[in-house]
Amino acid sequence: MPSPSEPGHSGRTGRPPAASVPRRGPHIAEGFIAAVLEVVDSIPPGHVMTYGDVAATLGSRGARVVGQVMARYGSDAPWWRVIRAGGHPPIDHEDSALVHYRDEGTPIVLTDAGYRVATAARWRP
Repeated sequence: MPSPSEPGHSGRTGRPPAASVPRRGPHIAEGFIAAVLEVVDSIPPGHVMTYGDVAATLGSRGARVVGQVMARYGSDAPWWRVIRAGGHPPIDHEDSALVHYRDEGTPIVLTDAGYRVATAARWRP
């Protein structure tokens, strides 16, 4: 093993530098995944919840974890009904979400940057 003054020393005995350790995504409990998808399935057509709303409904503060669940497991759920806190649809899905919003009569507001879902569409179970 290299000494602390030699190149390649990590500064922590016996451990490689942090950059060389592969990162894995966080483990998400199956029960949480099922609960998120159940909440999303319960959102009525024409209404939306934010990622934070879904998390709060489950007694969690994990809006980002809800986003990860939707990204990994939400393709068969009405994913367009879960929006960002500012009222915008999921990133890179704006065009396909807009089709769903129009089909369901979800109120939208046109903006200089495109559109956002109107606050009136927010739903709380």
